[in-house]
Amino acid sequence: MSEQLSVIAERLVAEHRDGVKFHKLDGISSLSDAYRVQDAYVAATVGDDTRAGYKIGLTSKRMQQMCGIDQPICGTIFSNRVFKSGARLSMTDYGRLGLEFEICVRMGRDLDPRDEPFTPEQVGGAIDAVAAAIELVDDRQADYSMLDINTLVADNSWNAGVVIGEFTPPPARLNTLEGIAYQDGAELARGYGADALGHPFVPLAWLANHLAANGRQLRKNDIVMTGSIVTTRFPTGPFTYRFDVAGLGSVEVSGS
Repeated sequence: MSEQLSVIAERLVAEHRDGVKFHKLDGISSLSDAYRVQDAYVAATVGDDTRAGYKIGLTSKRMQQMCGIDQPICGTIFSNRVFKSGARLSMTDYGRLGLEFEICVRMGRDLDPRDEPFTPEQVGGAIDAVAAAIELVDDRQADYSMLDINTLVADNSWNAGVVIGEFTPPPARLNTLEGIAYQDGAELARGYGADALGHPFVPLAWLANHLAANGRQLRKNDIVMTGSIVTTRFPTGPFTYRFDVAGLGSVEVSGS
């Protein structure tokens, strides 16, 4: 990594510490550079923690339209930011907390390197469980009309944690499962597994190939958030959100 990219990663660490609003960072000229900055930022932030897995973002047309981006992105999930259903959050811990409603998968074995790209069927065969889940994102008061994908990726794709329901054996057809999001008991929106690029295994294969291109791999017990199937919600006061996925169960989070 160039010295300039290392300096940008250090700046990101400082801006999170000091509560600086999200803004475009100069000096990141490509997605490749953005992921290099992300790696340095994660390394500087993780401390004594470990990597629990990955988030994949912008896997539905509605989320891509919301952010003005036409491809998936990914980031690291830290182990100490993995919460069980029923977690209570403090909004003051985030620049601006957003909630995304997703299907989470858990790897049942390592995906060993191979010469050919992974297919959705191959990565799907390597998972051992799935769960309803809510990703916590922190967009740090971003202005979406001026969103810069390179800075977003460098900023760990905004992952701030996950809340996960009970894992269950994967059903035969994840793409047909319906998810319903509720706020304080009232239905907000619905989505389907197919909203994640047609099938949750499609973004999972994208992630596996992205990691392989950078000398890494998905490993047993990694959890992967496969992308929001309901548009992000930003609570502005005390809240309780629940996400029900037919055949998988529910996950709930509250806070103030």
